[in-house]
Amino acid sequence: MTKKVGILFGMEDTFPWAFIDRVNELGGGEIIAEPVNIDKLEQGADYGYAVIIDRISQDVPFYRAYLKNAALNGTYVINNPFWWSADEKFFNNALMIKLGIPLPKTVLLPSHERPSDTSETSFRNLKFPHDWEYIFDYVGFPAYMKPHDGGGWKSVYRVENPDDLWNKLSETEQLVMMVQEEIVFDDYYRVYCLGKKYVHIMPYEPRNPHHLRYATTHQTQGEELEKLLKTIHDYTITMNEALGYDFNTVEFAIRDGIPYAIDFCNPAPDADKNSVGEENFAWIVEHAAKLAIEKAKEYVPGKPNISWGTFVKDSVK
Repeated sequence: MTKKVGILFGMEDTFPWAFIDRVNELGGGEIIAEPVNIDKLEQGADYGYAVIIDRISQDVPFYRAYLKNAALNGTYVINNPFWWSADEKFFNNALMIKLGIPLPKTVLLPSHERPSDTSETSFRNLKFPHDWEYIFDYVGFPAYMKPHDGGGWKSVYRVENPDDLWNKLSETEQLVMMVQEEIVFDDYYRVYCLGKKYVHIMPYEPRNPHHLRYATTHQTQGEELEKLLKTIHDYTITMNEALGYDFNTVEFAIRDGIPYAIDFCNPAPDADKNSVGEENFAWIVEHAAKLAIEKAKEYVPGKPNISWGTFVKDSVK
């Protein structure tokens, strides 16, 4: 039986088509890849995909519902749409603390504006004012302020002092923000992780223009570099096993030889050839195709086939 691999994608062009071509080359006619085509979504209906790679449902709720329905019918969805719907950065930080992963000091702040359909009495459990002295002493300045469940560098602020933080917090409306210690780094890496086992470590410079962020190299050298890369590799596997993500990037800022996990919730990470470069692009296409074929070969119609991280699995034992 021919098995189908689908990909849901938005405006990106280089990765999806290269992925489709590579799966079709490696699949030998037994496994074929195509863009997912949706002309209806009936509750409980099985539309026949063994695997779907999701690159867009974070922005399109209809697609998220489609993927949950597909997972119910046995489709292996990369990434798990149920966990992705529940996931957010502050919880991930808290989980990594429990796993012993170095992180910037981080505190969650209530939204500047009350959420819609709430009143003052909805917040009787919040103490006013907050313990700002403790927060500022703990995190320090300069610091970064970012949404607790956002991505794509949206609504990210660098704050210089308490007044600067309060002024910028007033711009965030109903967003729940977290304020985070600034890590002044000696080296920086962005790491692809596929299938919770394939790891590709890329020197990265987040201060460069977007198209030049991968145009950099290791600042650490020699035996220190070898040790650092091994630590980054092991941390990356540990983090993605805990979260359950099959397609993710992790970013590490290196300070005094210690890799601090800065951003590790990117389940639809940049894979565009024009930004990541030819070598990184070739790796992500090859290993994404390899992973999709592995999962397609394991597919049994109607059998639940959802990837959960160790945090969830350990919680239900």
